[in-house]
Amino acid sequence: MNVQNLMNLSRQNSMKSHNTFVKVRYAETDQMGVVHHGNYAEYLEIARLDWLSALGISYKSMEEEGVMLPVYELHFKFIKSAFFDDELRIETSLVKTPSVKIEFNYEVYNQDNQLLTTANTVLVFMNTKSRRPMKCPDYILQKLTV
Repeated sequence: MNVQNLMNLSRQNSMKSHNTFVKVRYAETDQMGVVHHGNYAEYLEIARLDWLSALGISYKSMEEEGVMLPVYELHFKFIKSAFFDDELRIETSLVKTPSVKIEFNYEVYNQDNQLLTTANTVLVFMNTKSRRPMKCPDYILQKLTV
């Protein structure tokens, strides 16, 4: 494999995986200072939007163009607790090339690089007017192959 192919492969892989950082706020914790499990869905949403933004895609613009991405499946495995004031790193990885669905895996780490949570989401591309599933827009597929 030549240098140009390696550079393209590296750039492509970096586009499919992205790190997002979230600081745990006091309101997200229970009386013991542990992050309530319900907050993790929001953390994943922050990470997905950041992943899109890193590709140069605005979710707001997607919606304005008639595309929305409702969550179809959401799975968590809670390994260790996150606590108030932790600096979380959420690694978001695209599982495969999107079609009508787009699937992500997530790993949530604390500031000590301890794996806290793994997760998976499946979202469906949906036309905002018809409320029917649709194919992944070409401009997203193009960004993934650059």
